[in-house]
Amino acid sequence: MKNLPDAKQSDAKLQYPLLDAIPAPGERTELAAGVYWIRMPMPGRLDHINVWLLRDRDGWTIVDTGINAENIRSLWKDIFDKYLEGRPVKRVICTHMHNDHSGLAGWLTRHWDIELWMSRAEFFMCKVMAAYRPQDVPTDAMNFYRRAGFPKQQLDLYSERFGTFGQMISALPQGYRRIHDQDQLQIGDRSWDVVVGRGHSAEHVCLYNRDLRLLISGDQVLPRITSNVSVMAYEPHANPLKEWLASCADLRERLPDDVLVLPAHQDPFHGLHERLGFLIEFHEACLERLYALCDEPRRAVDAFPALFPQREIKDLMYFAATGESIAHLHYGVEDGVLGANTDADGVRWFERI
Repeated sequence: MKNLPDAKQSDAKLQYPLLDAIPAPGERTELAAGVYWIRMPMPGRLDHINVWLLRDRDGWTIVDTGINAENIRSLWKDIFDKYLEGRPVKRVICTHMHNDHSGLAGWLTRHWDIELWMSRAEFFMCKVMAAYRPQDVPTDAMNFYRRAGFPKQQLDLYSERFGTFGQMISALPQGYRRIHDQDQLQIGDRSWDVVVGRGHSAEHVCLYNRDLRLLISGDQVLPRITSNVSVMAYEPHANPLKEWLASCADLRERLPDDVLVLPAHQDPFHGLHERLGFLIEFHEACLERLYALCDEPRRAVDAFPALFPQREIKDLMYFAATGESIAHLHYGVEDGVLGANTDADGVRWFERI
């Protein structure tokens, strides 16, 4: 099978100007006048999220929040005491629904009696996901993972962990302020363009400031890791990889290459077009490898060697990897390269036409 593009070689073309300025938890780094970088810890291999504090005339705007955990709330309180200069937070913006980005949105909006700003798809999907309780394991979701080829051990793990998303989300407000693609948000004396990306989530908001040449990219563009692009049980026939590739091309067309990208994870960097080009090339190579693998019938769980050749997929990684596999398989089916059939046990098999 074709080798995947060299990630280290591509990363060497990026520039990381702020490696000596990474803020400690509860501290901040000023990136431009009134634009501050804050890093919040989170559990897991990806052990942090970058969030952003923007001066907003007589107050502040927060972009992304961290997870709903007591230590993160304590860090925010420290920041309020040390850095807000007696001015209130005026709004919270969440780039998308995932709980490291939206986990404290409800707590922050209640604490300051302010509005939550999100895109429509992200707000309502977050509300739905956060409402699931552990006892609410849906039969169609179990069938979704059976079709993918999950063994009983992984089905049991899914059932055990179902509903945990909401534990890292403080209750969202009943209403919100909707953000649209191509909106211009006035934050203080500056205008930020809304650029929506898709594929990692349904309607992911990025914020671009033309004057400062800054792009708050959330998870839509990350420097050294590829954002998860998955089919989920709640939309089992989706083709998110098609949306992801289109969004990468769209961002490269709409945004200049000289921006400083402010990602949700890892470090701010220069080299947006290089990174977007790599992401497109990476997934195209994954598809070629997958099609070669599918010269014989394969289930979604059989696709891991094509997409993750140097990683052992186990435990919780199994779910994200399966979602990615189905995303690539669905792209191949819609593109007319792969066919799909379901056997008597309800398992779906894919084969090159």
